[in-house]
Amino acid sequence: MRVMGIDPGIERTGFAVLEMEKSKITVLDFGRIFTDKRHPFSHRLNLLATDLKNLIRQWKPQAASIEQIFFSKNVKTAMRVSHARGVILETLEEHGIQVQEFNPAHIKLAVTGDAKADKLQMKKMVQYLLGIALEGDDATDAIACALCMLHTNTFVKS
Repeated sequence: MRVMGIDPGIERTGFAVLEMEKSKITVLDFGRIFTDKRHPFSHRLNLLATDLKNLIRQWKPQAASIEQIFFSKNVKTAMRVSHARGVILETLEEHGIQVQEFNPAHIKLAVTGDAKADKLQMKKMVQYLLGIALEGDDATDAIACALCMLHTNTFVKS
């Protein structure tokens, strides 16, 4: 099963592509999609969709997991991330990719065993589980989201 994990954002969207064969998980790709804040917002959304489509064409994931939004203070940021999530969800649907959404606590619990794990704990556990070095929270969160899907077996096997 090939799964894409996505940590949505407008300036930076983390992505990861993981493959599980039997019980072995392999990281095929991970990184960030950047959009330049000097461009109009609608153009940035279009760039996000274009880059995501290219990743989908390259890796052909069967399913995708996306982190749900959890914001309590900054409404403007939450709205902009919501737009990015909409573009991401529509792009995945357009390509027939099954989507599962997870809240941050569920992801943390699936990856570390602690629903209140902090960013450093998450990064260390992802690095430990997969034997990779990571920089930045976006790709780490995307990998963790994909791991959550694989560990909780919430996808329909095809």
